[in-house]
Amino acid sequence: MSESSREFSGKTIDEAIAKGLAELGLPREAVNIETVREGSRGLLGLGGEDAAVRLTPLALPAEEMKDSRSSAQEILETLLGGMGIKAGVQVVDDPAPESPNAFVLNIVGDDLGVLIGRRGETLRDLEYITRLMVAQKLGKPARLVVDVEGYRTRRERVLCELAKRMAERVEASRQPITLEAMPPNERRIIHLTLRDHPNVRTNSIGEGEHRRVMILHK
Repeated sequence: MSESSREFSGKTIDEAIAKGLAELGLPREAVNIETVREGSRGLLGLGGEDAAVRLTPLALPAEEMKDSRSSAQEILETLLGGMGIKAGVQVVDDPAPESPNAFVLNIVGDDLGVLIGRRGETLRDLEYITRLMVAQKLGKPARLVVDVEGYRTRRERVLCELAKRMAERVEASRQPITLEAMPPNERRIIHLTLRDHPNVRTNSIGEGEHRRVMILHK
């Protein structure tokens, strides 16, 4: 299985695919979809098995990736200028392995805390607007992340440590632990950190802004 591939489950194939696309933040046309398990209802609705799919992000041609990055950089710089914020935008590769097309727009400058906001909410809004504008210009979504002075890198480190500590507690108690509600990119970090853990597994529960990661003993 490719390092960038991930498996997702649901009551139906369509539900599993929808969950995977939401977790990866990708449109259907940007991934290769393999059916791992069709799923079954079981006898009288008992003993059924969820459907499962494997999603693998597709790589873009080099020239297309270059155009996406330059367009996104220009759009974000224009947005910042309109907000009266003097800052530069660096374009770097996203280190996360699950999306070969992803890139980071890292905003650099002085006194940029206003762009992060409480628990990163302003930063997520800025990323959302940037993605919409880039998709409108290119005619399709671009897999991009907006960061401010490496804030998300630091946040990722904190979340990785949190995931490991909670996994240790689940191992010791054999009782599940549910983390606080997180946006998709932060839930993804928890899932990836514990993906190959020998004794615990993760699952996302809840809907919308209240979606959380549950860590369970295998």
